[in-house]
Amino acid sequence: MKAFSKRRRLCAVLLTGTVLGGYAVPAVAQDQPAQEAPAAPSPVPVETPAPPVQQPWSGTVLSLNVAGNQRLEPETVISYMKLRVGEPYTKEQLDEALRDLYATELFADVQILGGDTGNLIIQVRENPVINRIVLEGNKRIKDDKINPEIRLAPRQIFTRTKARADVARIIELYRRQGRFAASVEPKIVQLDQNRVDVVFEISEGPKSKIRQINIIGNEEFSDGELRGEMVTKRTGLLSFLGSGNIYDPDRLAFDQQKLRQFYLTEGYADFRVVSAVAELTPDRRDFIITYVVEEGDRYKFADVKVESAIRDFRSEDLNRLLPMKSGDWYNAKQIEDTVTLLNESAGLFGYAFADVQPNFDRDKENKTMSVTFQVAETPRVYVERIDINGNTSTRDKVIRREFRLAEGDPFNSVRVKRSRDRIQSLGFFQDNLEIEQTQGSAADRVILAVDVEEKATGELQLSAGFSSLERFLINLSIAQRNFMGKGQTLRAGVNYSSYSKSIELGFTDPYVFDRNIAVGADIYRRDYNSFNYINGDERNTTYQQVTTGGQIRMGVPLTEYLSLQGRYSLNLEEVSLNRNTFFSDPEGDGIFTCDPLLAGRYLCDALGERLNSSIGYSLAFSTLNNSLRPTAGERLTLSQDFAGLGGDVHYLRTRINGAKYWGLGGGFVFSASAEAGYIHSFDDSTGPGVDPVRLIDRFFLGEPQMRGFDIRGVGPRIQRIPYNDDGTLVTDRKNITDDALGGRAYYLGRIELEIPLSAGIREFGLRPSAFIDVGAVFGVKNPVLQDLKPGDPGLFRPALNSDGLRLCTTGGETPVNTPIPAGASCPAGQSILTQAITGPFKEVFLGDTPKPRVSIGFGINWNSPFGPFRIDIAKALIKAEGDDTKLLTFNVGTAF
Repeated sequence: MKAFSKRRRLCAVLLTGTVLGGYAVPAVAQDQPAQEAPAAPSPVPVETPAPPVQQPWSGTVLSLNVAGNQRLEPETVISYMKLRVGEPYTKEQLDEALRDLYATELFADVQILGGDTGNLIIQVRENPVINRIVLEGNKRIKDDKINPEIRLAPRQIFTRTKARADVARIIELYRRQGRFAASVEPKIVQLDQNRVDVVFEISEGPKSKIRQINIIGNEEFSDGELRGEMVTKRTGLLSFLGSGNIYDPDRLAFDQQKLRQFYLTEGYADFRVVSAVAELTPDRRDFIITYVVEEGDRYKFADVKVESAIRDFRSEDLNRLLPMKSGDWYNAKQIEDTVTLLNESAGLFGYAFADVQPNFDRDKENKTMSVTFQVAETPRVYVERIDINGNTSTRDKVIRREFRLAEGDPFNSVRVKRSRDRIQSLGFFQDNLEIEQTQGSAADRVILAVDVEEKATGELQLSAGFSSLERFLINLSIAQRNFMGKGQTLRAGVNYSSYSKSIELGFTDPYVFDRNIAVGADIYRRDYNSFNYINGDERNTTYQQVTTGGQIRMGVPLTEYLSLQGRYSLNLEEVSLNRNTFFSDPEGDGIFTCDPLLAGRYLCDALGERLNSSIGYSLAFSTLNNSLRPTAGERLTLSQDFAGLGGDVHYLRTRINGAKYWGLGGGFVFSASAEAGYIHSFDDSTGPGVDPVRLIDRFFLGEPQMRGFDIRGVGPRIQRIPYNDDGTLVTDRKNITDDALGGRAYYLGRIELEIPLSAGIREFGLRPSAFIDVGAVFGVKNPVLQDLKPGDPGLFRPALNSDGLRLCTTGGETPVNTPIPAGASCPAGQSILTQAITGPFKEVFLGDTPKPRVSIGFGINWNSPFGPFRIDIAKALIKAEGDDTKLLTFNVGTAF
């Protein structure tokens, strides 16, 4: 018994410091500070049998007692065993009782004493109760992501088995994040009343990246070509832009499919990936991936044909649709595309469930592949029902009216696709919306179902920001693009910036009275301050344009893809200049007028208030798959506005613009767009050098329409060049004033490639693109220019005193100045006192040429947490004399 007592004390000492077998570093306890436990050997495994029981190993149970229990009742402990008082026992039954008690996972240690007497004592040490779970060291994965993986919980019984399982789950969570070097060390802090705090100390480590990708067995294609087909990429200088260099087992399997698809499109029908092995480097920081491939022989197409059992689907007609010909290299992608093409073609004839099966006949000797597309007989299908699900605020009719099919109509796959595009273009629902086709109540019936997920269509925004165009700006707007779920648009907004202010209210109903007629109206007031540049980048406000008015419009569809919109606008337009800056009294008669010396003749000619009454129309053709963010289709619009239905202005403005989009696959979208316009005035010129088309009616080009150029930086302009004191002209562009005049004609073209990013970066809302812009604006009447050299009398005006009265002077070294009223003459011996109101200058007319300006650049759209952000870096490759270029433009706003 003394030996047993010593052994018992030794076990107690060893087990005080550790429960998890070797994890002895304590953490912070909740109730009391923990003491670091001494190093100790691992606890006895669960499967280890109890120490030998003294002889004899058989007998009768005389008594059965429990010792060491704290929370459990003795009867509860005894109930887990088959031993009972008065019953015989053997060595095997004692061993079985130990196993039964350990299996409950309630005990850290169990011994059976008294086997030599029959008075059995069940000596137990209960597993501790968990007080709390603590995570330490986790930064990349937060607690709320790890805690659901942990099965241990407060007030539960702690066991080593459960702790090890939790460690494995946490490590697996990190591995799914690509951190294979992560390690987790579970530790416990002993508390009173046999309680413990469980601490998982986490060392996250770096993400395990791809150090090398090896390919063995490829002869026809280089390693670089094959690696280019994979999603997984080696770690390089630009790896931070994507996540392809992070190891992912699922991505490894996907890359095997990508390799197979690549070889199958190149004619290697027998290609296979023999093995794909990912080896973790000894430092557990990187992976080396090795593919072993077997290319096989390259095949060509032999006979390729279609055999159709559908009466209206003739084989001879379908054979002409096949993209592959005999003698072409075998291409599995063409096979898939042909099956899709035949299914879509069958859908045009009303066969929604056409069964198209390609049958292959391989000739290994001649290395050819014959393909027969079998189109099985199927009944013509009709639309039985259209189901709409998921819409909570949008009314069913708003969605149904976009369907190009009605219940009872023959099925048509083109019309189904068109219906999907029209619903998507509403902008009310999730991206990549699809219309599902399911079997109806009979073989010739189909049910069309669309499951929509509504997006927020109401917008309440108060934003502030800074842009290279407007400088400081604020915006307050409220808009509802799906007002009352009827698809109507209601908007109101107030905008304020350093150079423009506006207030607008608008309403549009696309289906007034449930008819396919769109009606809308707007009222607004827009205040725009034009500016030029002086002293380099310093902006100088010139004229102010205030427009107050409204518009009513109505649109009707002419065909599925062609629509017509008419409109009428009535605007009161006023152009004014600051009197203190640009007005003078040239005659000295008290009448202040716009002075060309201060403002320029073109600005003085533009002043005044006019009523503009115009009527116009737009004829639009569109096959875009999405009017908001198209990836395929084209759009062409012709617009004309005639001003002269009453009012003071008479002109005809014509515009045409078009765009085409191509989805290139892999997320790339290529687009080409072009627009042009011309305005013809029916008014006569009001003087020499005065263009009959008003300044505010002309076309302007530059930022933001044409990147690489400053605002209104392209086209006709007047440069006012100062003279130096020696009579030469200033050459420093910063000291030259530049005023854009606009033009009566313009054109603008653009090609742009939207570049896809990895899924991880797309989550940030980034959409980069590369572009080339080409354009010009021209066709204004040559203005009358001024050239006033130093000392020119034209630079002088009568001097005025603080009361605005002219001054007469005696001249000489001590002149006497006498104010006189308007219209009065100077006293005898005195003359009008004059002063130069500006320095000498020469005006030059530049930029009036249809010569194309060209810029090339790169831009990024970002839906940032602070609001929409757009930045463009563009270089003007071709420009005309006088054009203002700009390398960087940006726009950002902050919502709050």
